[in-house]
Amino acid sequence: MKVLMGAGLAALLLTTGASAKDALCETTDDLAYPCTFEVLDDAGSFEISSEGMPTYQVWVDSPGMATVGAVFEPGGRSVALPGPYRRSEEDGACWVSDATGTQICAW
Repeated sequence: MKVLMGAGLAALLLTTGASAKDALCETTDDLAYPCTFEVLDDAGSFEISSEGMPTYQVWVDSPGMATVGAVFEPGGRSVALPGPYRRSEEDGACWVSDATGTQICAW
């Protein structure tokens, strides 16, 4: 039993660690910058983060539609951004707010 639990935990840790990768991010307010891209769930939700920049979480609610939150300072609370956000037709790596036109991209 301990062996199975240990194997399951190891598989979970490997899966979680494998989901974070280096990327290039861009928002309407910021030029392109290096960031870390991390998958959050099987629906395609993700988080992008970079030192000195807000951390964005894009939660895919349904295909092409998402809710976005941002943490603006380390240890701060996530703030819901006006939306909803739609996946861009011009660039599938970008999500655009219906409310503000703000764009968040990760390549």
